[in-house]
Amino acid sequence: MAKIAFHEITKQYPGASAPAVASVTFEVPEGSTCMLVGTSGSGKTTLLRMVNRLIEPTSGEIIIDGKNVLQEDPIQLRRRIGYVIQQVGLFPHMNIAENVRVTAEIAGGWSKERLAARVDELLDLVGLPPEQYRQRFPRQLSGGQQQRVGLARALATDPAILLMDEPFGALDAITRARMQDELLRVQRDVHKTILFVSHDIEEAFKLGDQIAVLSEGKLVQLGSPVELLAHPANDFVRRLVGADSILRQLQYLPVSDALDEEPETVSSAHWDEVPTCTPDATLLEAMLKLLETNAPLLRVQDKNSTEVSGYVTLTSINREITRTRRNETARAETTI
Repeated sequence: MAKIAFHEITKQYPGASAPAVASVTFEVPEGSTCMLVGTSGSGKTTLLRMVNRLIEPTSGEIIIDGKNVLQEDPIQLRRRIGYVIQQVGLFPHMNIAENVRVTAEIAGGWSKERLAARVDELLDLVGLPPEQYRQRFPRQLSGGQQQRVGLARALATDPAILLMDEPFGALDAITRARMQDELLRVQRDVHKTILFVSHDIEEAFKLGDQIAVLSEGKLVQLGSPVELLAHPANDFVRRLVGADSILRQLQYLPVSDALDEEPETVSSAHWDEVPTCTPDATLLEAMLKLLETNAPLLRVQDKNSTEVSGYVTLTSINREITRTRRNETARAETTI
């Protein structure tokens, strides 16, 4: 795994009145997924492409595991960074096995046996059984299947870092959701450091461990989906992430924010009959479980622990949503 650190990174195009990326500083922890979001022209793709030097920065540093990438050979740098884009770019005259192994062949040092085994391993990883797909050609695959091959190819040399530039943007909604689920599954297995450009805030919330919000080339806010939702830095972030949406708050705020102590109305004899949920469940999941079971409350408890964190009710969920909205209203009034 590898950490990516941006230090005052800037890109100024000749003749432009303002930088495309302006003095951006933040870190992407190793093994995590960082989503780059913002309006069109905010600098997302420019920032991403400076990591593997498809775009050269004007100033600043990009540090990967203590090394400044601007002092490395760009070709060697790109060979150790996976890159997935919206236009998959599979070679139409090559079959799927050849498309997957091409980057490893370019890197060199791989035997034919090792390459064949790696291709099968990666096709399995992205949900394409090798015996069915290795001899097919790109034209014989759907758009979603081609994206899976693109992801497998990016992983061929086992890079520590994956750069993904709106890879699912051209897919229909159902296929996009499936590819998002596939990426989450793959990431649980391989634990890469991923920098992912997206124009879809729902996708960012679903995939991101942290989200970097950009506007006019500047980093406006960096935080987890819950942090951005509960504490947006300004009106731009609030509108972008939908912080005023009750449904969005229910979808992403954790149930641990709405805990109460054990009620006196539930005796110890009946406590074991109370439904449970884990502390990382969302308020929406807890609310649905309360409605489905018709229970007055849920016990919040880790799966592998007997210790009870507290309990949650429809009243406590409503109280938390109301508190969050009041805080945001007060914050907005203070800003004004």
